[in-house]
Amino acid sequence: MAFDQLHRYLFNQGNVRGEMVRLEKSFQAILDSYPYPPVIQQLLGELMAAASLLTATLKFEGDIAIQIQGEGALSYAVINGTHNQQLRGVARWDEALKTLPTNFNELIQKGVLVITITPEHGERYQGMVALDRPTLAECIEGYFEQSEQLATKVILRTQLIKNQAKACGMFLQILPTSSQATDKVDTAFEHLSALTDTIKNEELFGLSAEDILHRLYHQEDIELYPATEVVFKCNCSKERSAIALSGLSKEELLEIIAKDGDIKMNCQYCHTEYSFDAIDVESIHAGTFNIPVGQG
Repeated sequence: MAFDQLHRYLFNQGNVRGEMVRLEKSFQAILDSYPYPPVIQQLLGELMAAASLLTATLKFEGDIAIQIQGEGALSYAVINGTHNQQLRGVARWDEALKTLPTNFNELIQKGVLVITITPEHGERYQGMVALDRPTLAECIEGYFEQSEQLATKVILRTQLIKNQAKACGMFLQILPTSSQATDKVDTAFEHLSALTDTIKNEELFGLSAEDILHRLYHQEDIELYPATEVVFKCNCSKERSAIALSGLSKEELLEIIAKDGDIKMNCQYCHTEYSFDAIDVESIHAGTFNIPVGQG
């Protein structure tokens, strides 16, 4: 069975689209970047699956950021996804706590879910919904109910077994052209949603995508599209860090180097560290900074 793939499918007789994503190496890459507690790992897995599913709904080149902000033990978590299914993410929590709440609403108190869509060409769009439902999946369903008035079903699951973390997600939605749906379309969606709810973890994590779809919808007319690869990819680089440093004065940068020996910049997503010395600072402000081979 293949993981790190997104599958899109269409129910031809129901005016409903579906998606399924299953992540392993891409999810593990995020977990390898920092020692996240299990409850944070689970949340990141759900967020990552959700980001992949929502990114797949884009009709243009661009990206989606799914961000959680709260006042509980977890203060911040975000997954960024591009139109070609490149994902990265990070979470922040109170690391002074010896134990963390396992209940979703206790972990993220007074939380909000912020979804930001940024096309490469066009205006940025941002939507927000309160995290006032028992699960992240239900909160995302609420987001679509509130922002687009589209009936939506979301399933998010995470499996944590030593160094073999996996995350899966399923997504059903009435096609936008059917937003003023007839009773027949509503009934079809409710039927498909009920079928989707019957999926078991051992099936979602253990069967092939084709077998899962057959298991759930063997009586339905489904059009399955070619799978899309999903990867973890951070777009940080020494060049991007140099551009950030160019916004500070040369004198200020040289003072830091005189005190600390160099300037270190750490990527919040993959935790790659980039260092700059006085020669780098001079070339950055002269506009002649070149990245040595192998350090990009």
